[in-house]
Amino acid sequence: MLVNCVAYRQGRKLADLPVQRIGEYLKQPDTFVWVALKDATAEELAEMQAEFGLHELAVEDAHHGHQRPKIEEYGDSVFVVMHLLEIVDGELVQGEVNVFVDEGHILSVRNRAAQTFLGVRDRAEREPHLLSLGSAYVLYALMDAVVDRYFPVLDALETELEEIEEHIFDRERGGSPRANIERLYALKRKVMVLKHAVAPLMEAVSKLYGGRVPRTCANLQEYFRDIYDHLTRLNSSIDTARDTIGTAIQVNLSMVTIEESEVNKRLAAWAGIFAVATAFAGIWGMNFEFMPELKWKYGYPLALLLMGGICGLLYWRFKKSGWL
Repeated sequence: MLVNCVAYRQGRKLADLPVQRIGEYLKQPDTFVWVALKDATAEELAEMQAEFGLHELAVEDAHHGHQRPKIEEYGDSVFVVMHLLEIVDGELVQGEVNVFVDEGHILSVRNRAAQTFLGVRDRAEREPHLLSLGSAYVLYALMDAVVDRYFPVLDALETELEEIEEHIFDRERGGSPRANIERLYALKRKVMVLKHAVAPLMEAVSKLYGGRVPRTCANLQEYFRDIYDHLTRLNSSIDTARDTIGTAIQVNLSMVTIEESEVNKRLAAWAGIFAVATAFAGIWGMNFEFMPELKWKYGYPLALLLMGGICGLLYWRFKKSGWL
């Protein structure tokens, strides 16, 4: 679906265009066309390919989707794949945006995502001195918007991790250890999705500054270096969150082991107490005719008193040592 199609010259908006008139403006000097598509069909991509001369491999990637974040060169054109992430009702929703860039055009194709880039277009049009740098600045603005949206996602995941950590040590609010581990593994999967969006893109963006840079992006190397810095911060924070999740899982398992040890100690203590009474009862319950105190009138209460006293002594000792 076509979202918009606009021509710009020297940082100023010329006109909203129908697709059929794109060719007219591509021939004009100092002019580029910015087209945005959402969930594009094969027919729409084929039409854009004909208008802009897009490479067939890049078009195929955009059509099939589910690509790894990357930046590829096809002659003077650059093809960029980025993942779009957002938290919706506690779930991490993943989309994708494909960007085709050349000196005379920029085409963004957004798939499986409710997020829009209207704010990016407004920002670019409010900065004509930067928009005059051409389609490469629009690429920077799109990439910057995508990367900035990763930070709230990371903040939400870190907040969820903090809540789970609190529940590990607060059994009244935290639920069962199994539930905590399930939440930690679900959170780990979300962090991995974010990692898979950030790490490959960070590697790809490094191609856009320093050394050999695509000609289209040569004048904006410092801007792309800024995006790389943001991605580096994100990647570092993600690695820290992953390590913390791993530690939290180990702590949760350790807490389970400690609780099981406490239960085993209690069971062992009670078993020891009842073993004494059982031993005395077993001895005096034997049916021998000649036994000491068998016919003594104080034998029964003395036996009960002796068993109760020893059991009480054992209870006190176990209690003092923390087993009960």
